[in-house]
Amino acid sequence: MAVISFGGKKENVITRKEYSVAKAIKTLKNETIAIIGYGVQGPAQALNLRDNGFKNVIIGQSKKYKKDWDRAVKDGWVPGKTLFDVEEACEKGTIIKMLVSDAAQRAIWPSVKKYLTKGKALYFSHGFSIVYKDQTKVIPPKDVDVILVAPKGSGRSVRLNFLAGVGINSSYAVFQDATKNAQERCIALGIGLGSGYLFPTTFEKEVYSDLTGERGVLMGALAGIMEAQYDVLRKNGHSPSEAFNETVEELTQSLIRLVDENGMDWMYSNCSATAQHGALKWRPKFKKATLPVFTELYASVKNGQETKEVLRDCGKPNYKELLDVKLSAMGNSEMWQAGKAVRDLRPKEKAREITKDTKGITGRGKN
Repeated sequence: MAVISFGGKKENVITRKEYSVAKAIKTLKNETIAIIGYGVQGPAQALNLRDNGFKNVIIGQSKKYKKDWDRAVKDGWVPGKTLFDVEEACEKGTIIKMLVSDAAQRAIWPSVKKYLTKGKALYFSHGFSIVYKDQTKVIPPKDVDVILVAPKGSGRSVRLNFLAGVGINSSYAVFQDATKNAQERCIALGIGLGSGYLFPTTFEKEVYSDLTGERGVLMGALAGIMEAQYDVLRKNGHSPSEAFNETVEELTQSLIRLVDENGMDWMYSNCSATAQHGALKWRPKFKKATLPVFTELYASVKNGQETKEVLRDCGKPNYKELLDVKLSAMGNSEMWQAGKAVRDLRPKEKAREITKDTKGITGRGKN
């Protein structure tokens, strides 16, 4: 293990330097890795494993979701050879990766559970189904390993970063070690899917932090704060272009890249004195205003309310239609229509660069 230090504290992590892809392949040489679900995380993890040289990777995908089945075929998975329905893949797999949505995991659990024979491993990329088992009814047999590798990014980012030669950091955890080899299996799978580095967690901590992050800074809070600032600027006579550029474009195209490069203080140090002064003044005000909201959010995650709502709403037959309505309302708002216009005006050379970088995102078409 490698040790990273920060603020006088130390944390053990696992990198590809200590645990190579070659070692991971050797660890899993006798395993058949069944990826259940070819929607969001499934394609990225499956393709990364395949491209990293893992030979026994198969897909379990229901044909009734034609878009996902057809995408798997397009990516080079062969029906009857490396692409099967969910139950057949579960029967063949010695490691069963549950990568369908959280609500779908509850729905397909009876079909998966009957193939969890002694010594197999049940893998998740989210602690949801196990931690909230009272709601999901996902309770694994005692004689199988239950493990987790959770990439800290969307499936698209997991794949893009892999193709770019870098990785998305992932957390890992062992919930149940029936074979006394669960951690080794877990780490090998984390390295195999292309993680930048692996850091330890528990199923509980992973799901609490993940649900809080998605509803908070990563998505919910970010979108809400952007909309609030945009509205204030527009109500005070600023044009859509000015409001959008000052709210979103400068953040995504300039400032956040400085944060990524070397931290928030680095970004501040590379801005004007006027910007620094104002940001340092208003930073504690925003923290004070939002801290109660984050406290409420974390409590709602921990007590299971957020899970209850996910299972209730995401499991509805018409969920996709309801989601499309909400996303369309966001996409068709003036703010994001202004964003589309701004993106269309970006230099064409840059657009070509982005297109070039994302080629092959769905796979390299090889078996």
